[in-house]
Amino acid sequence: MIEIFAADDRTADGVIPTLCLVDEPHRQKDLSLYLTWSGKLDKRNGQIIAISTAGEPGSEFEETRERLRQQATDRIRDGAFGRFAAETSVLHEWALPEGGNPDDMLAVKAANPFTGVTLESLRQKRERPTMTLSHWLRFVCNLPTRGDNAAITEAEWFAAKTDDQIPVGTPVSVGLDVAWKWDTTAAVPLWVRDEHFRLFGPATILVPPRNGSSLDPNEVERALIKIHQRNPISTVVMDTSRAEQLGAWIESELGAVVVDRSQTNNFAAQDFERFMDALRNGWLKHSGDPGLTRHALNAIARVLPYGDARFDRPSQTRQSNEQDRRVIDALTAASMVHALATGERKRRRPSRYNNPDARLVTA
Repeated sequence: MIEIFAADDRTADGVIPTLCLVDEPHRQKDLSLYLTWSGKLDKRNGQIIAISTAGEPGSEFEETRERLRQQATDRIRDGAFGRFAAETSVLHEWALPEGGNPDDMLAVKAANPFTGVTLESLRQKRERPTMTLSHWLRFVCNLPTRGDNAAITEAEWFAAKTDDQIPVGTPVSVGLDVAWKWDTTAAVPLWVRDEHFRLFGPATILVPPRNGSSLDPNEVERALIKIHQRNPISTVVMDTSRAEQLGAWIESELGAVVVDRSQTNNFAAQDFERFMDALRNGWLKHSGDPGLTRHALNAIARVLPYGDARFDRPSQTRQSNEQDRRVIDALTAASMVHALATGERKRRRPSRYNNPDARLVTA
């Protein structure tokens, strides 16, 4: 007997299968259906097969695919084909090899062994006016690829990686994006050595409790103190409408100037423009910090009514299984402090909390 189910784990209970076929799991919101059914296989000595093209980098599907490769005890690589076997799982994949040319139809054909796919059909598909490079890479070459609206490409971001570190004791500016309950809070230090060298330090990313309560303000203060102890914080750029008391604490206890920068479209477009211009010109550098990298590569470019753009979340859904892929708070913090540190400091709010006897309070 064959039964057909929707790709929804909420309708998959009660199934005790001998063979499960899960089609295109990269399109599903997560791997809950696969996990639900795989947990039932032992009852009838069953098997599960998932058939899919590539997903988006950072998705649960692609992270699982990478774990299957890394944990395999028997590996075979033969051109476009790879077989990765472990005790209870086998991954077969056909994909354009690393460094392969996506416009080399012979190489792409090797990643598509089905006889119905020919060199001529591949050429015709590639030349379609509606075909985009990201679609071609993901669905034809089977390479994990972000959508066309990704704000920062992997190539742009990783070209900016450097082994340099912000020298200990060097004053820094910090971008701070505060969210108490739903999103993460992120603090990103920036050192501007000169006009053509601007280096971000590692991002501090604080996740609010999963039980729905708010992030403890003391946790944010401790994170800022930790940055301050390594590199004195001279300026903090933040939206104080979300955290006026925190702004007061920063100025009174750390002695830093707090610059109020709202996240309206006007400022966000300026942050986007200056950040991307510096990234394109090779002036912007980062240390490869995983948190900042993840947030930067999560972001999409949202076009605004007058044709400019801003960084935005790829999804507004706050489901727990989508949260890691939607957050961009470290990028928001980084772009805010970069815009203020490298541009004309307009609309700076006069300090309301300045304390000439400011001191560092250890937490």
